[in-house]
Amino acid sequence: MNARIATERATSERTQGSSRPPLFSVSDVRDRARRSVNEGAVTTSYGADREAVIAMLNGALATELVCVMRYRAHYFLATGLNSESVKDEFLQHANEELAHADRIAERIIQLGGEPDFSPKGLDGRAHAEYVVGRNLEDMIKEDLVAERIAVETYTEMIRYLGDKDPTTRRMLEDVLAQEEEHADELSDLIG
Repeated sequence: MNARIATERATSERTQGSSRPPLFSVSDVRDRARRSVNEGAVTTSYGADREAVIAMLNGALATELVCVMRYRAHYFLATGLNSESVKDEFLQHANEELAHADRIAERIIQLGGEPDFSPKGLDGRAHAEYVVGRNLEDMIKEDLVAERIAVETYTEMIRYLGDKDPTTRRMLEDVLAQEEEHADELSDLIG
């Protein structure tokens, strides 16, 4: 008896006595996987518009890269009596934003896209702006504005994805949680 027949028989035996039909046909899933092996991680069950998601993620990637640069600039430019602890916060946030960018770029690749790391037009693709600020308080406020923009845009992206792309949605939910944490920390610095 070949493996396919054995698997189907075992699946049938598990569902007998149950009023529920199997959720999917294992043999159909296997056949589709073999037919579309060149599609990588994206299967026929992927419910989102892949090109739209890739474009959306490239906007998020640009935003994260702009935030990395702004936080790094603030790290180096911050001066004054209270600047050392704030500088440490800027550096930590810069590193976390870079990790977000890496995760987003990875997901773009998994979806069959190409992450756009080009510096040309980066500010136009990003949701947040690159504003340095004149003093430490301005720097913190500009970073808080950018975090609030990130919170709102990631929330909208998550809402758009719904259950059509659970992997991207979960990644964005993780990033959103950290952006909310950043906003909270910056708000505390101002207060």
